[in-house]
Amino acid sequence: MAQEMIEGINPTRMELLKLKDREKLAVKGHSLLKEKRNALIMEFFNILERVKGSREGVEATLQEAYKDLSDAQMVMGDLAVKKSAMSVKESVNVEIESRSVMGVVVPLIESEIGQKNMVQRGYGFLETSVKLDEAASKFEESIKLIIELAEIEKTIMLLAIEIESTKRRVNALEHIIIPKLENTVKYIEMRLEEMERENFVRLKMIKKTMEME
Repeated sequence: MAQEMIEGINPTRMELLKLKDREKLAVKGHSLLKEKRNALIMEFFNILERVKGSREGVEATLQEAYKDLSDAQMVMGDLAVKKSAMSVKESVNVEIESRSVMGVVVPLIESEIGQKNMVQRGYGFLETSVKLDEAASKFEESIKLIIELAEIEKTIMLLAIEIESTKRRVNALEHIIIPKLENTVKYIEMRLEEMERENFVRLKMIKKTMEME
């Protein structure tokens, strides 16, 4: 199989110098991209560990919240629980900003979900069971954990996309661009050597012809 080269390049010393500069830049870029890829992969797996813990935290808290809610329904009845739920005011403030992880812009979510008492939630002590209050408290905690999980999972997704993009660029440099540059440099060097030999022979013949005259 013939070695691939860059097309449309004239075998001149000027082009040879330009190609050698491009080759140096490509090799340096390849090295930097490999470092970035490896760092991104390490960061990806570090955050992946957090995802597992965060999901388990959400599941455990929601499980406890639904158990307390079920207990409250048994004590109070479905209608009373629904009536109490309707009186609760929504109070979740979320701000989404961004930060950089290895050059990748990822979300930074700030949420304000404070723990409330019965009065702050909008229902009275005499009308409800303590289990309803415990369920509400755990659901509030779950919302905060879910928001944190959303931030982590979005970060994981964006890092995965960047890792794949960086891997493609590394492979393109390693298997296509750098080999083409190297092959083209070798070809031009070989052609320049051939041209020098041809010129040397031509000059020798001219000199010999002049000496015979």
